[in-house]
Amino acid sequence: MFDLLIIGAGPAGISMAVEARKAGIDSSKIIIIEKAEEHSFTIKKYYPDTKLVTANYKGFEAKCTGVMCIPDLTKHETISYLDKAIKENNLLVHYNETVWKLHQNEDKTFIVYTDKNEYHSKIVTIAIGILGKPNKPEYKIPTTLKNKALFDVTSVEIKNSKVLVVGGGDSASEYCQYLVQNGNDVTLSYRRSSFNRMNEINQESILELEREGKVRILRESNIISLEDKNGNPLVKFKEEKFGEELFDFVVYALGGTTPENFLKMIGIEFDGEAPKLKEYYETSVEGLFLTGDLTAGNKGGSIIWAFNSANTAMKKICKDYLDCKIEL
Repeated sequence: MFDLLIIGAGPAGISMAVEARKAGIDSSKIIIIEKAEEHSFTIKKYYPDTKLVTANYKGFEAKCTGVMCIPDLTKHETISYLDKAIKENNLLVHYNETVWKLHQNEDKTFIVYTDKNEYHSKIVTIAIGILGKPNKPEYKIPTTLKNKALFDVTSVEIKNSKVLVVGGGDSASEYCQYLVQNGNDVTLSYRRSSFNRMNEINQESILELEREGKVRILRESNIISLEDKNGNPLVKFKEEKFGEELFDFVVYALGGTTPENFLKMIGIEFDGEAPKLKEYYETSVEGLFLTGDLTAGNKGGSIIWAFNSANTAMKKICKDYLDCKIEL
């Protein structure tokens, strides 16, 4: 059982772990899960080598409230600073690991499921960035179907409907599970004969749903077009045996993620486009916190904001949840 599990190894996630260490939590009780192969992936990928990583960004004053703080630095200097924070605090970071489900037990502790393992933790902090873009099919989707052809399962309420999910990875299985729970008639279209991109849990789940007659799987099926027929998507398949079929919704799970979809799927409530947050960045789920860009709205992007939000969340965590001390 970990005291603190952090999703995301960017500036917000790393500073969250550093704040926990400063508050007296042993490094063996803290774990960071990162889906990329290295920390601070967004900075490394999107920042040019010559670009300064500015402390004051989009109007946020460069005033630090917590343990971590930087002036304007080069990209290399910023990465080195974060490298040093991980090393000096003996932080445990699991790279190339994707969180796909989170469950809260009756005692308010959490089980976090990834594509490689499951973890138990008293507190969970989500420190993922706001970047995220789903992959799209090669054929055109009519603009008139924008509320019927979707790239997630939470932007539009889908209940008691006939739904086609397109894809064969973990997201496809998770979407099917989610849609079945909401009383939908679910079909999955997958271009291969067997699933080879899903983790074991998701593969077992989708095959069990098929055995129970709750999901129909169209193996070796390829969609060639999507048309608007009286406001609903008419799906045309390349294979004669599948022909064409009318659905209420088509949901694509072709890779790529949107943070909003992920947060909604794990139970966080939203007020419009923003997650509902209580004081100290606690979500509507008790003991589940957000830090970094996700707490800054459309002004996200400041590393100082990421550092400070971790310090703010840690105050609440120490005060109400864990046996640790932090200056108020």
